[in-house]
Amino acid sequence: MSYLHTHNTLFAGSTSAAGNCSYKALLDHLGLGSDDIQMTSLRPVFKWETPTLLFLDLFVTSITDVNEKAQSLSIQVTILYAWVNEFTSWNPEDFCGITFCAVKKDMVWIPDISITESIKTEFATVENQYVQLMNEGFVVTTNTFAVTSACKMNVHQFPFDVQSCTFTLQSPIHSIIVICIGHLSYSISDNELVINPISDASFLTLSSKKAFQTQGEWELLSINTSKTNATTLGDPQDQLIYKITMKRRPLLYVINFLMPVLYFLILDLASFFIDSTGGEKLGFKVTLLLAISVLLLLLQDMLPSTANDIPLIGVYCVVIFTLMGISVLETVLVNFLIAKGNRTISVKPMGISPSLPDAVKDAKSPPDSETDRHEERLHALDHLKAAAAHQNQQERKCLSWTRVATVVDVIFNFLYVTTVILFLIMLSKAWFP
Repeated sequence: MSYLHTHNTLFAGSTSAAGNCSYKALLDHLGLGSDDIQMTSLRPVFKWETPTLLFLDLFVTSITDVNEKAQSLSIQVTILYAWVNEFTSWNPEDFCGITFCAVKKDMVWIPDISITESIKTEFATVENQYVQLMNEGFVVTTNTFAVTSACKMNVHQFPFDVQSCTFTLQSPIHSIIVICIGHLSYSISDNELVINPISDASFLTLSSKKAFQTQGEWELLSINTSKTNATTLGDPQDQLIYKITMKRRPLLYVINFLMPVLYFLILDLASFFIDSTGGEKLGFKVTLLLAISVLLLLLQDMLPSTANDIPLIGVYCVVIFTLMGISVLETVLVNFLIAKGNRTISVKPMGISPSLPDAVKDAKSPPDSETDRHEERLHALDHLKAAAAHQNQQERKCLSWTRVATVVDVIFNFLYVTTVILFLIMLSKAWFP
């Protein structure tokens, strides 16, 4: 009551300050130069059950780092504070038209606002040491923070993903006012600190994009606001939630990762035109498979170790790796069939060819009679016919194995190309719904 009486006395004596244009007279009138605990430490209300109205705006000025493995977001934000101080209003006509005045923070009460998701918070620049007093009773100040906060990310559509992170602003101390009467206690609907946004989502988004200081991997899409009343440590508190939505710029990953993998797949398809009789085709396919394996090691460093859904880029690489592995096995099978046919035709006819020179030699030797010569000629002719028949049989077996290898290669090529086309179409629909 003594403070209210003193304050009312000062207010009543404001007419005596007419014509005084100094800030010192204004500060003396408001009682800010006496280190009064009521002005610096207690909520600036005449009645303790009156809630303090706080208005906030959050602007994103840069996105410095997004760590998918640690599920954290590092950004720079500027927070605008404005709250009602019932002790710092004055009539501008009494002070030569002064409508605002800048004073140090330690001269007035400052709301304790924190970001609940914050892992690490520090001032991005030197902390603002001043607040601005408005003649209507508002106190305004701004602070720029470098904030690292926890953010649950879904990398299912990486690198064509859109992430949303929330920043919850609340007071860790001020909660709903509780009135006690005897042994009974009940709470009223008003909080000690009522938090409201100043601007709408479109203004915050547009202003943040204009003030954006970096053009890195991420593009800011929108900033949305919502208000809720949550229970923290048993006490309900006002919360102002900012939802920051950002989109990844995928060009770097497309050029350095996705396109090389696709090029390897196209080279694997083109290897069907390489002759299978030599070993060049198999060596070429194995080289492509090793190159894909190196890219998979790079993918391991990009993606988080734990994820609810398998990232589509992982599916993309694993399926292509599997298809190329199957292609290598098919090439091994075809080479085996062709080699088997070549071994078949190179085998000499046992029991026929060795005796053929002796028969011919005997046929050229002088016969004892015309009948013996005729029999020997028939015998040699029978040997020649048997050898030719055996040779034809071996050639037919060779052609049979070669034909099987050709059929297997053609059917596999058709199925391979069809599978690749269907897979790329389905993956594109999932990546770009």
